[in-house]
Amino acid sequence: MEPEDTPNDERVLVLPVTRRDGEVTCELLGKVGIECIVCKDVATLAAEIARGVGALLMTEAVFGSPDMPLLLAALRNQPAWSDVSLVMLMRDHARSAAGLRLLGLLGNMTILDRPVSTRSMISAIQSALRDRHKQCRIRDQILQLARSEQALKKADQRKDEFLATLAHELRNPLAPIRTGLHILSKVPGGDEKAKRLHEIMERQMAQMVKLIDELLEVSRISTGKVVLQRERVDMRAVVNLALEGSQPLVDAAKHRLDVALLDEPVWVIGDPSRLAQVVSNLVNNAAKYTPNGGHISVVLARRGSEAVVTVKDSGVGIPPAMLQHVFDMFAQINRTLDRSQGGLGIGLALVHRLMELHGGSVTAESAGNDRGSTFTIRLPMVTTGPQAVADAPGHAPGSAVKRHVRVLIVDDNTDAAETLAMLLETHGH
Repeated sequence: MEPEDTPNDERVLVLPVTRRDGEVTCELLGKVGIECIVCKDVATLAAEIARGVGALLMTEAVFGSPDMPLLLAALRNQPAWSDVSLVMLMRDHARSAAGLRLLGLLGNMTILDRPVSTRSMISAIQSALRDRHKQCRIRDQILQLARSEQALKKADQRKDEFLATLAHELRNPLAPIRTGLHILSKVPGGDEKAKRLHEIMERQMAQMVKLIDELLEVSRISTGKVVLQRERVDMRAVVNLALEGSQPLVDAAKHRLDVALLDEPVWVIGDPSRLAQVVSNLVNNAAKYTPNGGHISVVLARRGSEAVVTVKDSGVGIPPAMLQHVFDMFAQINRTLDRSQGGLGIGLALVHRLMELHGGSVTAESAGNDRGSTFTIRLPMVTTGPQAVADAPGHAPGSAVKRHVRVLIVDDNTDAAETLAMLLETHGH
């Protein structure tokens, strides 16, 4: 059983000339299974529309009602999907200029000349109800799409919250493990096998920390917790900073790296460390997906009012079907075991989101498998250089770190606190 406040979109609202006309009309409609409600005046009709309506049946007498604005308002206030059908019974003399203007305001209209046959009236009402049923199906589809969209948004939000929680919880136990490994590296003695094992553990720990940091970065950006430290910055400095971090990966794969920068500064507004992260991620991606001994080029240029950085490689390329998905979260160009490069498929998604935060863009191009890839980032340039920034108090250049200090460690992770204390003690604190 439906709740009383559920709109009834099957009923026909009738505004007759006389009460008897209304009773006869409802009796005729009832014989063919149509629900009918007689309204005593226009105000009542307007109020009933809000409670649900399949069609309206009226006569030209409605034109003389002072409550006509109420009816027009009720029809205007229908949802966007709704266009209530009106069946109007009219005599020829009612087709005045004023009457025709009102008909134009009423909208979805079928006009029948009075007197009208029972068959014609019932046929017009049934046609109006069929039209209403189509509208209701559209309404149901819209509601279903809205529910599905809401469910997707909630699922996406839960995913972001899960990733943030996962990254945070994984970092907690990793912190004391990483510190412990660092302490063990300072302990004298130990055979060659132990040293080699320690180096392996350090490398794997660094990789795990990198993956977790990427997860945490994604969750921060997705939840709007990343705050850019914007300033005027020369993109040449950004590229150089990025290459410092990427150089070990490039060298390990014996790639040839060519860098072309401009002689003059290229000023943009952005967060230097985040922009360097963008360029570094693109270079790292090129190094990973290019077979050893390949070629990578990084070019900084001006194009119109934009600063453009292009990272091109001679690597495995991107299949045409993947080009439109390469910046999606967790997307990986090739998932086969023999070409697995590790990672979670987050690096390029981070690049895309960070560029959006900077008001820039990133695009990917490739001629196909084994034909290399080209990634291009664009940022709007500014015409002036950076303003001089005074040194922060207490951070004078060349100031030395004080040795042998007393340190209070506060951490809700006891293991992390103890290993950090041990590390500081090895440095004499």
